[in-house]
Amino acid sequence: MDCLMLRFDAPLMSFGAVVVDQNHPIWRYPGKSMLTGLLGNALGWDHRDTGRLQGLEARLRFAARWDAEPVPIQDYQTVDLGQDFLVDTGWTTRGKDESRRGASGTSTHIRLRDYWANGVMTVALTLTGEESPTLDALETALRYPARPLFIGRKPCLPAAPILIGRRQAESLKAALAAEPLARIGPRRRPAVIDALWPLDEGPGQGTEERYDRRDWRNNIHRGSERYAVGLLEVGS
Repeated sequence: MDCLMLRFDAPLMSFGAVVVDQNHPIWRYPGKSMLTGLLGNALGWDHRDTGRLQGLEARLRFAARWDAEPVPIQDYQTVDLGQDFLVDTGWTTRGKDESRRGASGTSTHIRLRDYWANGVMTVALTLTGEESPTLDALETALRYPARPLFIGRKPCLPAAPILIGRRQAESLKAALAAEPLARIGPRRRPAVIDALWPLDEGPGQGTEERYDRRDWRNNIHRGSERYAVGLLEVGS
């Protein structure tokens, strides 16, 4: 199996879980839709490329482990939508003005957003099938991304290049186990290396159902997949 090896090293990372009202929790591991968005961004795609994003997500397989134990933090965010400069228009990432009619009920909106701080994660990923994009194309895009990359949310900028190499292995789990642990300096190494990998690559200490599939055309999360989770013995 041909795998790309990625390393997420950033002051903040966000692997978004199911949002309930103003609460934006995170998973311990990234989701398939989050990785699809990251790769699509590197390729220069945007949210209008729904067919290509859906196809990439369907072909994507990955495994992930923590090399440096992250610290969970929560950001308490507020915005006063009643301010004069926010009442009429709002700027969006698609470059178009968004008309507003003021805030309903109260003018202050609250969001609680969770993040992982000071962690380092290693990810092995591959693609099924022979369609475009190829693994070669993803490697080139991650090496020379079309746009700045972020890990989950736009404030989560990587502290180092995300792509660390390419590896041949029997499985994603094997590729992850063969990749040496990251140098993490004074950050805390986990007492044991925990990981997540595709369920058909062997059992772990347990399983986890992830609601990490996205309907890109309708811009909603829909669909789940079960993964194996457990301890990973990593080569030196």
